[in-house]
Amino acid sequence: MDRNAAVDRLEAIVDRVESETMPVPVREVWAFGDVALGLDPVSRLDVYVTKDVLLRGDADAARAFEAEYGVKGVGTSVRADWAEANPDRVRASDNGYAAPEACLAAELLEPDEPIHLEVCNASFGDNVTQRLKGALAREAYAEVLDPRGVCLWVDGERDDDAFDRLRRAEFAMPTLEAALGMLGADDDVAAEIASVLAARRDEQEGSSVRGDMV
Repeated sequence: MDRNAAVDRLEAIVDRVESETMPVPVREVWAFGDVALGLDPVSRLDVYVTKDVLLRGDADAARAFEAEYGVKGVGTSVRADWAEANPDRVRASDNGYAAPEACLAAELLEPDEPIHLEVCNASFGDNVTQRLKGALAREAYAEVLDPRGVCLWVDGERDDDAFDRLRRAEFAMPTLEAALGMLGADDDVAAEIASVLAARRDEQEGSSVRGDMV
């Protein structure tokens, strides 16, 4: 998509998070990847969402939803009122429980859109650090999260200046290798990580989602 269309799509996502009931409470929305780097066109739009964990479960709603649809965890892992209103968008993990990240993707994305959604209970910066630390320890470089992000919305406050700067491609970002080096990765490892992430990105088609718990 061209740059303006990509930023329009980001604004639409933030509009919905602001005004509609999401499967889980959302605290932050970030953009990273191509759109943060100023590329035009944007080959793939990367969005990061920080979600809150539901604090109180609804056992009656969980039992009723499981009985009707065969999915567990409604009312505890995702909001019961959202699931009851949108049963066609409820997505379950392999163990049969409602998966918050997949439900958010079903709510916010179209299947054929070139958009990747990252969902975690931790803020973007914290998750970048934790993912890199774990990836370096296990040499699991495909798990690294690109640290070059732009915060668009946090705790109900939209950063209109961030959207304007994205449209004008005004954010000055380092190369991925340099950004990873700033976080402690050795030069050769940072270069390998960049290569792995580029290859993984080339394999992605349509919308995709990844969920994390830190």
